[in-house]
Formats: sequence, structure tokens, C-alpha cells
Amino acid sequence: MMYFDSLPGWLRWQEGLHPLAIDLGLERVAAVYDALNPRHHKPLTITVAGTNGKGSCVAYLEAIYKAQGYRVGSYTSPHIIKYNERIKIAGEPVSDELICEAFARIESVRDNHSLSYFEFGTLAALDIFWRSELDIQLLEVGLGGRLDAVNIVDPDIALITSIGIDHVYWLGDTREAIGREKAGIFRAATPAIVGDPNPPESVMATAHEKNALPHGINKDFYYKKHLPTWDWHGGEKHHFDLPEPALKGEHQYRNASSAILAVELLSGSLPVSETAIRQGLETAGLKGRFQLFPGDNPIIVDVGHNPEAVNTLADYLAEYFPERRVHAVFSMMKDKNIAGVLEIMDPVVDDWFFVPLANHRAISETAMREIFLQSPASKVCFGFKGFADAFNAAKNQAQPGDVLLVFGSFFLVSDCLNEFEKSELTT
Repeated sequence: MMYFDSLPGWLRWQEGLHPLAIDLGLERVAAVYDALNPRHHKPLTITVAGTNGKGSCVAYLEAIYKAQGYRVGSYTSPHIIKYNERIKIAGEPVSDELICEAFARIESVRDNHSLSYFEFGTLAALDIFWRSELDIQLLEVGLGGRLDAVNIVDPDIALITSIGIDHVYWLGDTREAIGREKAGIFRAATPAIVGDPNPPESVMATAHEKNALPHGINKDFYYKKHLPTWDWHGGEKHHFDLPEPALKGEHQYRNASSAILAVELLSGSLPVSETAIRQGLETAGLKGRFQLFPGDNPIIVDVGHNPEAVNTLADYLAEYFPERRVHAVFSMMKDKNIAGVLEIMDPVVDDWFFVPLANHRAISETAMREIFLQSPASKVCFGFKGFADAFNAAKNQAQPGDVLLVFGSFFLVSDCLNEFEKSELTT
């Protein structure tokens, strides 16, 4: 058995343990979970899947339950700065020591089952959570739903945010195929919240096949804005004059509405006050999502990397920064719909600064040049050594009032926020 005395040591070893970075399937991870937690002890569980909006829903739920005084755990991915961000209790990342202890327990029962980096992390979160006397745990699906490691746990509420085209190699290239994969988190006689206003037919079909209890937005629950406040309605439950969600964008009303419904559906076990809901909506935070650094040149940092996400980003820029010049520092993974993203963002971006990323999944500068040649985006700059080099070039070109936008990849946003923490790039 392999053991390490530091979290970086464990993580380096895990990166090479399994032959595939992504290997969907539950057999291996379920076998280890059975050995790790034979009685499947768990707190109340909300599992969240979707193309975009998963992290936002978890953030609202976490903030609401924390405001009520409940002990809440959240498991999300990927992390932006530190691995510990993936596993939080009461809104705070758990310690290296706690994660290493969980990894050691997993390794002691792993036997000959090979686990991926993500599977190790999922098991660690579940192990830490059931041992921590939580009132509720929030589990974000990493990829898909049906075959994602998170799905070894039966949720008390299953929530799907949106269905878009992403991760086509693993999930399929249509919304119907992707929707069926994500609906794999549904369970019999268990509420299944669907926050996509136009879900693929496969989502509701799967809910009925599994005898789940579906709740669709604009059908079983809905919101109505009358800015600066809004109302929420779900069955016999109502909330009036709610504060604007802390996370910005029209889609955040859908995400917040889905989170409120989950809270209401679990209120028999975990009662939550109107005050806690309001406080949670106002205080929810999500690193790297529409994150704004104000100043003479406002900086917006966002992990949007597919057409659905950047549509929302374009709308956000149009609403909050109308008629501002936008300088985009940008990179993406090579398996994404890069041409589709450029087509949506080019009307709101004045010039582009491409960042080469030191990741085997990232698109190369050569390939990016070819895509730009086929796109309407013409004002693009290449040849930078990394994020700081590209960002400084964009900053030097910006006039007072112009917006600096960093988006396109979790890896780029991670590099960005790391640089912001250790330098004066934002000043």
C-alpha cells in the first residue's frame, strides 16, 4: 500500500495511478466505496448535474444552509487555486491533513482497483463528510451524471441545471443524448428538479422511467422579476420581494430558483427560514464565475468555455458594461467548440490575446491560429509566454474605462487568480 506525508505527494501519485484521466463507470469506485463505508452512511444529499450552473446552485444551497446554522459539506470540481477548494465544510476548504487521512483510508481498502484522480477525490469527500456529522452534503457531478463517480450515492434531491453541448466524446453530440446521461442521477420516488426551461425530452422520459418525481421550471416552479427584487413560487410555497442573487446574469435567477425549490422540498427534515434564504441569495460566492475586480479598467474573470456559457457572458457584458471596449485574454481546451465560442463573443470583444497553456488538453497556438483564420475575429495577438505576458499586453492597450476579460478555461482562470494573488497585475 502506498502512503504519503503530504497532499501534493498524494496528488502527484494519483495523477499517474490510472491510465485514463477520465474513465466513466461506477464499478471500480463503487467497489472501493463499499469497502470504505460498508453501511453507506451519509447525511442528507443533494446531487447537482448540468452543463452550466452546477457550481452556482451548490453555492446558493451552501450559503442558505450555512445562514440557517446547519453544518453543510460541498464537493465541487475542478478547483481554481488549491485542491482543498473541492471539499468544503461550512463554506471553508478542509485541511490537507483531513484529506490525506481520507486518502490513506481509501488506499487501505482499494485492493487492486485502479482509481482515477477524480474518483480518489470523490471518495475522499464522501468519507470526510460522513465522518463529520453534517446535516447535509452537496455533491456536484464532475462529468455527465449516470456514470460519474458521484452517482454511487443515492441523493435525497437530484437537480439538473442546464443541458448544453459539451464533453461530446464522453456524453454524445446531441442534447437528447447528453440529457439522458445527466438524468442518470434521478432515483425512484425522489424529487428530480430540472432547472433548464427547455430540457431535452430524454430528461423527463428518464424521470418517468425511473419513477422519479420531476419538478420543471416554468411548470412546477417559477420566478418573476420586478427589479430590484423578484418573487418565487412553487406549489403552495411562495417567497416575495427576494433580493437580487449575488451571482450575476439572467441564468442565476433559474439557478437560485432551483436551489430554493430543493430547500423547500427538504424543509420537513431541514427547516429553513425566509431570512436564511434571503441571506444565502445575497452572500453566495463562486470563485472564477463572473468575478469582477473593479477599477479604471474593470477586470472580469469567468470560466465559461462552451457556447451556452459564453452566451450568458456576452449578455452580462452587454447589460453591465454597455458600449465599453473589451480586451479578451483567452484560451480553451482543444475538445471544446472553440469556433462556436468565438462566433458568440466576437461581437462584444474588440481584440483577443491568446494564452498558450501548459496542459496536454489545451489547444496549441498553431491550431488556434487556424481557427481564428476561419472566424470573424480578426484582431488577435499571439506569441505570449503565458498569462501574465498576455494580460499585461491587453492592459497596456486598454484605455480608461475599457474592460479586461479573462475567460475560456479553468486552467487559464487558475493561472490568472494565482497571478493576481502574488502580483500587482490588478492595480
